[in-house]
Amino acid sequence: MNKPHLIYFADPMCSWCWGFSPVIDAIQAKYGEQLPIKLIVGGLRPGNQQEMDEPEKADIRGHWQHVHEASNQPFDYNFFNRDHFVYDTEPAARAIVVIRRQSMQLAIQALKEIQHAFYANNIDVTDIKELAAIAEKLGFNKDNFKQELLSEDTKDETWKDFAVTHNSGIRGFPTLIAGVNDDQQYTLITHGFQVSTKIIPILENWQQHLVSTQ
Repeated sequence: MNKPHLIYFADPMCSWCWGFSPVIDAIQAKYGEQLPIKLIVGGLRPGNQQEMDEPEKADIRGHWQHVHEASNQPFDYNFFNRDHFVYDTEPAARAIVVIRRQSMQLAIQALKEIQHAFYANNIDVTDIKELAAIAEKLGFNKDNFKQELLSEDTKDETWKDFAVTHNSGIRGFPTLIAGVNDDQQYTLITHGFQVSTKIIPILENWQQHLVSTQ
């Protein structure tokens, strides 16, 4: 990509990324195609096989409460009444990858839809059927989506995203970086949650710096 753009490292089952969703909306509302966003799924807990126990539930509940306080995003705490839940973030990330093949903008919309389903509506987005239902809302054929979601190519592409994230030195989400092309060094916009009133001025300063150095 040889124009100013952003790369957003996020995970659909990362609560702070859910908190950051309105910030992504604000960026897109202000800049639109002038500053496109490329989404890379980061891999928060991919392949996890351990059922959540009570201490883990308490820890995650605490994170959710902090995110709500910081962002005012809605959460359904009935999630913590679930038994035998395995917090595996890989299927939801894989769904993003399938949708991204059609459109990056659609992938960003899918990220928001999956987050809303999981956090606000207590829908199990580790369930392939639930992911297919979300994809159908976005215009996908459910059966074709399931087939693509379960393919080895999709799994490989998803884990390549995780590798890109790891090799970039990114260990937490949300992370947003800005650049002009893939050959130049990227500028960190934020590593972690910040509100839009802080992020937008950072982006404006970055753009002004680009103009002054051209």
